[in-house]
Amino acid sequence: MNRCQLLATRLREVLINGKWIANTNFKEQIEAIDWHFATKRIGKLHTIAELVFHINYYLGGLLQVLRGGPLEIRDKFSFDLPEISSEKDWKHLKETFITNAVSFADEVEMMDDAKLDQSFVDPQYGTYLRNVEGVIEHSYYHLGQVVMLSKVFS
Repeated sequence: MNRCQLLATRLREVLINGKWIANTNFKEQIEAIDWHFATKRIGKLHTIAELVFHINYYLGGLLQVLRGGPLEIRDKFSFDLPEISSEKDWKHLKETFITNAVSFADEVEMMDDAKLDQSFVDPQYGTYLRNVEGVIEHSYYHLGQVVMLSKVFS
């Protein structure tokens, strides 16, 4: 298994269908949650919907780069979740998240390993490897928050 295939496997584990490290994944955690639960807030903590939007924001932006487009995302907008006011809104966010997660893992898997060591858009952003590993680590961090919020609310 080459490095890109290994990274794609790790992405799928945390986002879509794995159980290896956390014994769960994002998709499993958000599937049965309704929009009221997903938007419920405790103090100043982010909601589950905000956390899903946040990870999806980065997946979508980095996916655009992997497909040859420009890097247009900015950290300051990564929690700018449009209002979720119905189950339809929440379902759309979940579907977009899963679609982007699958596509991102597929794009990483198809990359040539040599690309991992190249600069990602600009040297200030590190390498492709650093960015893909960053998505994995960042996703596990926020997955933990989703799990904790789910336990608090249930």
